[in-house]
Amino acid sequence: MSKPIVGRLEKIDLPEFSISNLDAKIDTGAYTSSLHCHHIESYDKDGENWVQFYVLDPEHPEYEAKLFSCPVHTVRRVKSSNGQIQERFTIKRKVRFFGKTRTIELSLTDRSEMKFPVLIGRKFLTNKFLVDVSKKYLSPQ
Repeated sequence: MSKPIVGRLEKIDLPEFSISNLDAKIDTGAYTSSLHCHHIESYDKDGENWVQFYVLDPEHPEYEAKLFSCPVHTVRRVKSSNGQIQERFTIKRKVRFFGKTRTIELSLTDRSEMKFPVLIGRKFLTNKFLVDVSKKYLSPQ
């Protein structure tokens, strides 16, 4: 079976956050996918580690000023694009990508200095997609 080809930029929906049509950068150099969030705080809920956060920035058209919370999947040490090691919370959520609903692991981080609010790493892409960096927005809408 052939794998779908994705471009260097694609659209992604985050239905559990009521967010659609977000620009996502495809980055085969990144292992984990990441989501732009702010006010990221962990807390204990019935003996489990949970995290709460706001998705996107107030300037973004999809921003709703809604506080989200979900269980922490893991806490990972991640090397950021500037080479610094950061500890990040990761969560597992459903996404709609290339016409299918899939589960993705997302690290929560401040990407306000980055052009795109979502980065899709190779953990999500491996064995499911091929990447053509000369193209963008190949997903069937």
